[in-house]
Amino acid sequence: MKPLTSAYPSITEIRQSLAINPFPSGERDRNVQFLTMLKAFFSLLAADADADLTAVDELSLSLVDSDAYRLAAAEMQRDPDVAALIQERYQPPTHDLDRLITYPVGSLGQVYAAMLQDSGFERIEMPLDLTTDTAYVEYRWQQTHDLWHVVTGFSTDEISEIGLQAFYLAQFRLPLAGMLVANALIGTTLLAPEAMPDLLRAIALGWELGEQAKPLFAQRWEEAWEKPVRQWRAELGLPLEGVLGR
Repeated sequence: MKPLTSAYPSITEIRQSLAINPFPSGERDRNVQFLTMLKAFFSLLAADADADLTAVDELSLSLVDSDAYRLAAAEMQRDPDVAALIQERYQPPTHDLDRLITYPVGSLGQVYAAMLQDSGFERIEMPLDLTTDTAYVEYRWQQTHDLWHVVTGFSTDEISEIGLQAFYLAQFRLPLAGMLVANALIGTTLLAPEAMPDLLRAIALGWELGEQAKPLFAQRWEEAWEKPVRQWRAELGLPLEGVLGR
C-alpha cells in the first residue's frame, strides 16, 4: 500500500489554519500539537513498509512535548535508578559494532551487533535538544530500542514489535507505544483480521512481561557489553530463553 499522506494537510497547513482561529495562544498550541499527532498517526496507518520508520519518527517527535509524555517521564522517575540516569543525561559513546561483534558469543555486545548486522539495521540517533526530561527519555529509548529487542527476545517482525511496544507501556507508559498499539489494532482489524489473535497474544505477553520485569530504562547496557544475555535476563526478571525461546 502506498503512503496516502497527501490526503492529509501538511503540518505547515495545520499551523496556518490554526493561526487564523480565535484560540488563546496556549489552546492554539495544544490544537496544533493534537492535529500534528493526528496527521502522523494516520500517515502511519496508511504507510507502506518503506515509509513506516519515517512515519513512526514523525509521530514520536510530535509527542515529545505532550502532557502524556511529561506525565510518563515524571512517573518513571519514582524509581531512583531511572531518576539518576535521566537527571545525569547519561550519554555513552557511540556503539562500535565491529568491536562488539568480537565479544564472547552470547554476550550482550556480540548478540546485539550480530542482530544489527544480520538485519541490516543502522541506528540513527534523532536530533533532540536534551534539556528536558521528555527529550532525554525519547533520546535514550530510541538509542537502546534494539537492545530491548535482544534482552526481551521479541523479534522485529510487525506483530512482535507491537508486543515490545506493550512491554514499553507496562514499563513506563511511553506515549508512542500506546499510539503504535492502537494503530496496529486498527490496521489489523481493517486490513488483516486473520492476524488479530496473534497480535492480541503478543500485546498480552508484552504487557505481562513488562509488569514483571525490573525497569529496563534504568540499565546502563553499554557498561557491561560482556555480560551474557541470559545473565541480563535473570537479573531483570525476564525468561532466560527470551520470548518464545528467542
